[in-house]
Amino acid sequence: MVKVLGLLVVMAMASLLGVGVGVASAAPSAPVALPAAEPPPPPPLPATVPDTPCLATARACVELGSDQAWLISDGEVEYGPVPITHGRPGYLTPPGTFQVTFKSRDHVSTIYNSPMPYAVFFNEGIAFHHGSLESKSHGCIRLPRSAARTFFHSLDRGDVVQVVA
Repeated sequence: MVKVLGLLVVMAMASLLGVGVGVASAAPSAPVALPAAEPPPPPPLPATVPDTPCLATARACVELGSDQAWLISDGEVEYGPVPITHGRPGYLTPPGTFQVTFKSRDHVSTIYNSPMPYAVFFNEGIAFHHGSLESKSHGCIRLPRSAARTFFHSLDRGDVVQVVA
């Protein structure tokens, strides 16, 4: 009887420790399936900057429908709105999100042989620059001289420009 009790105690201890003792035992139980982990939620969309139609990720914002532009910093309006003109029919300024590619203080268009002071290019041949607000452009965003100067000195290569309809 003592041997049987001792054997039972050894078997119980071995079972708790997951060690076999040379005595036939039941087959190991199947692994327990844990519930699948929930995928993380998608990151929130960037917020729109108050009083503009653009996202906080933009450094410059253009709203074609209202003929206005802004400079944005840390999700807040830094400068603007300022009046603009943009592309005329056949030369419409495309909406989208772009990056500043280069700047030219005294640029002259080789296509139209026209001065483009304070040019900040962001979509191939399309740029912010000083120009008349009395007529539409060939796709560029024309600004008053003081605004063109501010955009030129504030924007750097790689900055995000968002143009919305």
